[in-house]
Amino acid sequence: MNDDYDIDDLVDVIEGSRVYIPAIYVINKIDQITIEELEVMDKLQHYCPICAFHEWNLDGLIEMAWEYLDLVRVYTKPKGKLPDFNEPVVLHRHRCSVEDFCNRIHKTLIKQFKYALVWGSSVKHRPQRVGRDHVLHDEDIVQIIKRI
Repeated sequence: MNDDYDIDDLVDVIEGSRVYIPAIYVINKIDQITIEELEVMDKLQHYCPICAFHEWNLDGLIEMAWEYLDLVRVYTKPKGKLPDFNEPVVLHRHRCSVEDFCNRIHKTLIKQFKYALVWGSSVKHRPQRVGRDHVLHDEDIVQIIKRI
């Protein structure tokens, strides 16, 4: 292989203990720069321009953080009630099965698990009856049905 390598790549191979995590460069005070300067910054990767004082683009920063952290919000729905959209259960995208959801709520819940009803983009029908291995998507709504 004829690739260019730098000193960081060599250190990574030797030590084997480095872990790279995603980063977001938050550029504050964009109200004090020109459009030309903002266009130059637009060529940067992984950046989010904001103005904390005027509260510009804070929603964009939050959305970017959710995307980079690779998190999934799943809402609970008690039987006979409306879903609780105030406090989602937050799961990592690589560990977001119904079983992971149950374990996040309470460790013993999976022992009483019978099936789950799911509303959202992870199912074809609303609601759809699913098992513990079903993979949940962002903003799905879940109702757990327990064994008697």
